[in-house]
Amino acid sequence: MSTDAQVPFLTQEAYDRLVAELEHLSTTGRDEIAKRIEAAREEGDLKENGGYHAAKDEQGKQEARIRTLESLLKTAKVGEAPASRGVVEPGTVVTAIVAGGEEVFLLGSREIAAGSDHDVYSEASPLGQAILGLKVGEKSSYEAPNGRSIAVEIVNVETYTG
Repeated sequence: MSTDAQVPFLTQEAYDRLVAELEHLSTTGRDEIAKRIEAAREEGDLKENGGYHAAKDEQGKQEARIRTLESLLKTAKVGEAPASRGVVEPGTVVTAIVAGGEEVFLLGSREIAAGSDHDVYSEASPLGQAILGLKVGEKSSYEAPNGRSIAVEIVNVETYTG
């Protein structure tokens, strides 16, 4: 497997949207949470203060999102989706028979497909790992969390157009 498969792919539009989200969370978002925590602190006893605990939980989730975005933006390959060569790779729309039923999904980061109707599977997921590099007509399988083996056959591979 090539090392490119481990590099997340983002369209320029998705990259710009995520940069804007990171900027908002790192500035305005942090300020808003800090004000909510301070206001809740002023209400008194922190042990019984639901507003304080909710704000602290939200702060933790926000900081985790900031770290995720920073990491993604640092490592992402930005550009046009790769032109389909009939090979499953990040940034392609895959039609596959999965466990006997046909599914159409985007292989890559869910961040690319914001607002898209496509389901998204990471290339690092069990399904993604099983099909990465396969061509139309090829078959593979992967192990589900319950231990069951799930058969997959590639029916079509297309360039993601957003």
